[in-house]
Amino acid sequence: MRGSDCASTTSKRNLSRNAAPRVTIAPAMTGGAREIVFWGATGQAKVLYEILPSMGLRLVALFDDTPGLRSPLAGVPLHEGRAGFERWLAGVTDPSSVACLVAIGGEHGAPRVRIQRYLEGNGLRPVTAVHSTAYVAANAAVGAGSQILAQAVVAVESELGLACIVNTAATVDHETRLGDGVHLAPGAHLAGCVTVGDFAMIGTGAAVLPRLRIGAGAVVGAGAVVIHDVEPWTVVAGNPAGVIGRREPREA
Repeated sequence: MRGSDCASTTSKRNLSRNAAPRVTIAPAMTGGAREIVFWGATGQAKVLYEILPSMGLRLVALFDDTPGLRSPLAGVPLHEGRAGFERWLAGVTDPSSVACLVAIGGEHGAPRVRIQRYLEGNGLRPVTAVHSTAYVAANAAVGAGSQILAQAVVAVESELGLACIVNTAATVDHETRLGDGVHLAPGAHLAGCVTVGDFAMIGTGAAVLPRLRIGAGAVVGAGAVVIHDVEPWTVVAGNPAGVIGRREPREA
């Protein structure tokens, strides 16, 4: 893999084989919904819950595959797995009036995208959550289901795929492209014109230098400094970052 040229990267608007249309960010991208559900009921759900008042949304249900898990949010019922979701859905008059987000972070980008497609296939509406202290450039494009958390930055002409997470104080600099299901952990920094493939994760405090490519499914370890392209489904760490392992490829 060679470092990408910024101009040529700009012309390649879709990173995913199953690319869906991106949507230009706008305040409170709720599509008119007033209620929302989360799939995932641990830490990421707590973080997203804090954003909802500014979006005018009320959380009405949580779903999670973990047996025996209790709801972390008072007054919000937790339903287990797809069977629990289907029982809940049977009581919903108009699923298209309910928004949804998948509150599952870390290295689970492929399941996050898969669950989002499942919810959307059942009529729910994935929305984009943006914390009130985050900055998103007016001409950035952000895929449905993406989550941009406190003090994060998505800079000019950047493009995020479906169900991406830009965590607390992480930065996506100019003309950077993220595929579907990418997760930037807190304080991660992508310099300008970086390309990140589907389901990759950039760890806490890591830095990726300009015009590099991070392959699909790759993991960049916490605090790493990436000075060369990273091959798909590899794990890198250190300063400078070097390969320390490989991951099993996964599909959404």
